Amino acid sequence: MNYKETTEWMFRQLPMYQLQGASAYKKDLTNTLLLANHLGNPERRLKAIHIAGTNGKGSTSSMLASILQEAGYKTGLYTSPHLKDFRERIKINGQDISEAFVVDFVARNKVFFEQESLSFFEMTVGLAFDYFVQEGVDIAIIETGMGGRLDSTNIITPLLSVITNIGMDHTQFLGDTLQAIAGEKAGIIKPGIPVVIGEYTAETRPVFEQKAVETGSDIYFAFDRNWPEYDSVLKGDYQKKNRATVLQSIDVLKGVLQVDEADIQRGLLNVVANTGLRGRWEQIHENPTVIADTAHNSHGLKPVLEQVIAQPYKTLRFVLGVVNDKKLDEILPLFPKNAMYYFTRPDVPRGLDAQILADDAKKYGLEGKIFSDVNVAYEAALQDAEADDFIYVGGSTFVVAEIL
Repeated sequence: MNYKETTEWMFRQLPMYQLQGASAYKKDLTNTLLLANHLGNPERRLKAIHIAGTNGKGSTSSMLASILQEAGYKTGLYTSPHLKDFRERIKINGQDISEAFVVDFVARNKVFFEQESLSFFEMTVGLAFDYFVQEGVDIAIIETGMGGRLDSTNIITPLLSVITNIGMDHTQFLGDTLQAIAGEKAGIIKPGIPVVIGEYTAETRPVFEQKAVETGSDIYFAFDRNWPEYDSVLKGDYQKKNRATVLQSIDVLKGVLQVDEADIQRGLLNVVANTGLRGRWEQIHENPTVIADTAHNSHGLKPVLEQVIAQPYKTLRFVLGVVNDKKLDEILPLFPKNAMYYFTRPDVPRGLDAQILADDAKKYGLEGKIFSDVNVAYEAALQDAEADDFIYVGGSTFVVAEIL
């Protein structure tokens, strides 16, 4: 199989959360451990930083990777989902894994994958760990897919665990209280390994503290300290919180990794160039200003929409689409009524029909037009807009992916 056929096989044959949702979720790590053993346990040979959290994982992972690259470390970065190409998930020093490596890895292990009915995510984690070890990375930044305790990435023993924040998302898998979700994310805290906590609440802090006591882990709360302000290419207001988490993480690791002030400054300024991070308060057009952002749950959307409303504009326009497992009654009330909406459906199997989204939005006073295609919706918004309007594209990672 060539690269296109290989990735299509991976997407088609096996449950993939990005496309299918619930059916892709595995209840334990049995398959991942089988795969790791089959591959010669590459996870035991990795120096890693492990990152979980409801929101901000991608930004936090990318900022850390960028800083470590500036400090001269050969840095692996594993994130999900991808926007355009599967290879975005697995990078070294900002370069995507080669098509040839993906094709060869699947060809060598396909019989095993099929015998053990491995999921898309399990295979991808195995691929990432195998690639990072074969390429001799100095450090790997590993982002969880969902949750933590049962996530396929959770077979590593990292130098540091990081939990960015806790919000209500994926409640059908992780629990429907902040404490329950925090408990799942806290599953990445390992015996004797320090942990950094970003944003916390009165409900979640005790969960993390209790777990750290059980594992004998030093625990650091990034928001309990004042950190210096650094300029960054990432202009979303929410990035201030992610930066605090990153700075606390670098501080905890200073006995293990050599990172100086200049590395931090350059890393934060060059994060997009160094890692290829996209879709985080990203300006994709001017006159009118268009911002695309992948925020897709109430915890992530709230600060983004506050920043949108604070912008100067004549008319505010939203190109909005979501997937079908989002709780619309939690996100739609966050959107402003005095705006024009272009309701659309992301082109993935679990994309929510634009008519259903529009009907629900109407209950919250949000009015607009309906489009079956994201790009047609975006073009219509641009067509309607004057130079001093403001257009926001989002609601789902997959809506942003189609525009970029």
